Amino acid sequence: MKVIITGATGFIGKNLLDYYCKDNNEVLAIYNKKPPLTNYANKVKWIKADLRVPNILGKYLSNTDLFLQFAATTSGAKDIISKPYIHVTDNAVMNSYLLRECFEARVKHFIFPSCTVMLQSKESQSEEDWDPSIEIHKNYYGVANTKIYIENMCNFYSRLGLKTTVIRHSNVFGKYDKFDLEKSHVLGATIRKVLNAKEGDYINIWGSGKARRDFIYINDLISLIEKSYYNQEKKFGLYNCGMGYSVSINELVELIISISKKDLNIKNDLTKPDISTALSLDCSKARNELGWNNLTEFKKALEETFIWAKNIYG
Repeated sequence: MKVIITGATGFIGKNLLDYYCKDNNEVLAIYNKKPPLTNYANKVKWIKADLRVPNILGKYLSNTDLFLQFAATTSGAKDIISKPYIHVTDNAVMNSYLLRECFEARVKHFIFPSCTVMLQSKESQSEEDWDPSIEIHKNYYGVANTKIYIENMCNFYSRLGLKTTVIRHSNVFGKYDKFDLEKSHVLGATIRKVLNAKEGDYINIWGSGKARRDFIYINDLISLIEKSYYNQEKKFGLYNCGMGYSVSINELVELIISISKKDLNIKNDLTKPDISTALSLDCSKARNELGWNNLTEFKKALEETFIWAKNIYG
């Protein structure tokens, strides 16, 4: 089949390339700032494109079976707090154009990764549990409303005939993730801190560390993408994608330290910003409608991710 992957040089995009290049698919990989990757030989057609420009992919869209829209302006917790506006404009613009153009080109299936930032602090939330009348957390207000807008645009175009899927995933991790102390999410940043630490060092955690997060291993996210392509019967699908339970930041750091086998300690820096929320996802809809049940045990997924990062960063 013909597959277009946007954001192909990013974390999730690279994993999607690994997955879809294994078969005899026609794969078009879209990139912008980062250079194209060289380890896919002749299996991929690389296309440089600024997706904020109207119809930039128009000539490539015909006969596309699967359009995976994983291009976005993203960053970590530091930017969410200090520069929350950077997630809004670019993402709203590029997705508005791409959805219109995929509809006009009669793309068979458009998949968009949303997230959980619009959700209230609550364990085991289903897709129907979100209450729009409750104020979104101030740190997430801009990015959350942008995601909601794009989710609604996916639903809108599905009513016109474009088959769309929105995957409301929790915190994704795995190989190719960012392991950067400034730009990474908490899991990737913690792995890098532990890799850099010497025996007896302290691992600093912003805030109390009591905030709880649901996570999802990259392989399990890709499994849901594949299931939605083959098994989604409706024109529009909105699916949660997570482990289904939450882990506190302190527990996460302790687990990563345990995997490293280093003698390290935890220090909570209460002077740093602390978004004290707790969230986990009810993913029974994806299991029931799509047959998605491929969930890697959390510690095993963390071990595989840690080993991959250690091989790259030492």
